[in-house]
Amino acid sequence: MQIWIPGAAGPLDELVNRIMRMVEAFTREHELDHAEVRIELTDGSRYTLESVEHEPGFGFLSFVPHREAGEEPRRLVIPIGAVKAIEISTPDPTRTFGFSLST
Repeated sequence: MQIWIPGAAGPLDELVNRIMRMVEAFTREHELDHAEVRIELTDGSRYTLESVEHEPGFGFLSFVPHREAGEEPRRLVIPIGAVKAIEISTPDPTRTFGFSLST
């Protein structure tokens, strides 16, 4: 028996481009200035994203999690198979940040 892992094959740049298009469509559909994008990994950790990129490739992607005041900036590089879910939602009005649509 072979288990299919989403994203295990195929170009990561196209996956990221499609996620970006989904974020853009969500913001237009709901007449928002920006959306909140969260990623959940298979280990149960969850991150609110500032941006996501298809680099470095080779089965890996990277993202910059939103940081609270005083937190150090960071970029996480993860295998695509570690992604459990990506959620696009209306931003929490108590936070002033958005997801970067630039790639």
